[in-house]
Amino acid sequence: MTLADIRYLPESPAHDAAIEALNAEAFGPGRFTRAAYRIREGGPHERALSFVATRHGAVVASIRLTRIAAGDGRGLLLGPLTVGPAFKNIGIGRKLMAIAMEAAARAGAGVVVLVGDAPYYGPLGFSKIPEGQLAMPRPVDPERLLAAEIVPGALSRMQGMVTHADAARDNRDFLRPGVRPTLADVA
Repeated sequence: MTLADIRYLPESPAHDAAIEALNAEAFGPGRFTRAAYRIREGGPHERALSFVATRHGAVVASIRLTRIAAGDGRGLLLGPLTVGPAFKNIGIGRKLMAIAMEAAARAGAGVVVLVGDAPYYGPLGFSKIPEGQLAMPRPVDPERLLAAEIVPGALSRMQGMVTHADAARDNRDFLRPGVRPTLADVA
């Protein structure tokens, strides 16, 4: 298998079952108790900003972005990023990250937040959020709460409890109206 065998596509409803199977394998039943999952329960992810990697038509990896709010700030929550065991450590996750981050920028997002390991996500532009700036609906190790600003100052507007943007008191949409990038726009 080579990276030439991998195709990167915008996520579609046809991918849902395969993505769920990947997530179940990677994170097990404990995924439903995680803080990020709790936020995602508040509304749908942005399918137009979510992507899959396939090999011979089978989904081998996926990445999703979900609109979030905290205080006056709006952003995107990245995750889950899932790569099937047989496809790890060859660059598929990093390629999906690059595609998703470019799509987020084209859509007008100012910041992307995630819960993850700094050694992996740091080289991709993510850094630790100042402790106490954001609160998650379930406990999170503050060392793992990371963000990448697309627009300078966007992270500073996010303060307090992170919720799905649909659950925010002011659930204004931060994405540019009518701008929903396709893979052709970001590849």
